[in-house]
Amino acid sequence: MFASVYGATTLGLMGNIITVETDIANGLPGFEIVGMAATSVKESKERVRSAMKNSGYEFPMRRITMNLAPAELKKDSTGLDIAIAVGIMVSSGQIQAEKTAGCLFIGELSLDGHIRPVKGLLSMILKGASAGFHTVFISEENAAEALLCRKMTVYAVRTLRDVIQHLNDIERLEAAVPSDDQQEIRPEYTIDFSEVQGQFLAKRALEIAAAGGHNVLMIGPPGAGKTMLAKRLPTILPPMNTEESLEVTKIYSVAGLFHQNRMITERPFRSPHHTISVNGLIGGGTIPRPGEVTLAHNGVLFLDELPEFPRSVLEVMRQPLEDGVVHIARVHASLTYPAQYMLIAAMNPCPCGNYGSDQLCTCTPGEIRRYVRKISGPLLDRIDLHVRVERPLYRELVSDEAQEGSGVIRERVLAARERQVERLRPFGMFCNAHMGHRAIRETCCVTEQARRLLQEVFDKFKLSARSYDRIIKVSRTIADLGESDEIGQEHVAEALSYRNKLQRM
Repeated sequence: MFASVYGATTLGLMGNIITVETDIANGLPGFEIVGMAATSVKESKERVRSAMKNSGYEFPMRRITMNLAPAELKKDSTGLDIAIAVGIMVSSGQIQAEKTAGCLFIGELSLDGHIRPVKGLLSMILKGASAGFHTVFISEENAAEALLCRKMTVYAVRTLRDVIQHLNDIERLEAAVPSDDQQEIRPEYTIDFSEVQGQFLAKRALEIAAAGGHNVLMIGPPGAGKTMLAKRLPTILPPMNTEESLEVTKIYSVAGLFHQNRMITERPFRSPHHTISVNGLIGGGTIPRPGEVTLAHNGVLFLDELPEFPRSVLEVMRQPLEDGVVHIARVHASLTYPAQYMLIAAMNPCPCGNYGSDQLCTCTPGEIRRYVRKISGPLLDRIDLHVRVERPLYRELVSDEAQEGSGVIRERVLAARERQVERLRPFGMFCNAHMGHRAIRETCCVTEQARRLLQEVFDKFKLSARSYDRIIKVSRTIADLGESDEIGQEHVAEALSYRNKLQRM
């Protein structure tokens, strides 16, 4: 007897509906799964067999052929286990076919019939809702994630037996409902900029970065507070809207890092160790998984001790920094992951860390040059703000003077972002860092004095076209913070003060 039921998998960040076609025929007992199934899916034969028997149901001792359509799509998810088991039950006459109409079955089976959670469930359910499915059966552990999609009836089940008894109208299940604490809430941070004593120049640079979505490189001796400043950057960023939160939640679900009962509302802050591989940073694998640059999407990627990262790892960031996406090509798939993040990097000025400070530097000029040259010019050219972070003075550390809190700074950032959103709406952008050359020409009004200063600097330092555009972008953000419609000479001058400081070493 032939039967069709529906499951789902993910490819990249997108969910895919899988038609599980089952045919049971007379002949020698056998169980074949076709349709480009990965090893984890082919192993489901033994899980399904044991789960059905241990749940008290008959496993047909005949020839079972199962096709996972579309056949050209690689399937690499244990979440097809329930669909495979239900398909066999329908094909063998133990469940009526019409009972599964409009239903998705997503979950991994244990040998005793219990249902385990799977990664990437949110993407699958959103795809199912758009494809016209109205009901989904998932594990209890996945219930909170599934309920983020309000367009489907969700049944959170514990065992395979619960699913079958529900479909056979023996013991009906209650549909899951969102809990009160599942509502979207704004993030609350335990750290604040008011805890940072002094460092006014670095704070100003991070405020500009937050207002315009710019990348920052902080250069300073050990213990100056670079990491402390970077960790507080998310506290002054604008809150994510619903679309951004949903996108981040989908990414963390696919990566297996979503472990809460509500949508992610905190902007990501990722800080990988300098021993990370290229695949770990950019994403990869036989079926590529998201890397750190994608996990930092809509948030902050912090690279501490930048020169300690392998050059090959740093160079792969050039394309996502420019385009905001990552393209990964493999034999079975070519995927695109979002990577619209703010890069915040920190480094010492030399191997000992004391060059340019009031401490004795023990490095030779050659050692300093080799250390700095670990970072390529094209990568530095993509970092908008370079700021020197000095060790705070003793009087600053013990001062009782109140420091500006994150809330005060965030209000200025939000006001600047509102100006940008209004100005860049025709281009589909929301912050200055994303502007292309056309948007710059049409939205950035530069005064005559500022133009003369730009020309003088451009000719003197032989700047590239990219450097020129980035100076304009930063100047536009500084003008937005100053509530100015024009880019004045003072805005350009401040933007130029944040240009590449490593070239002066």
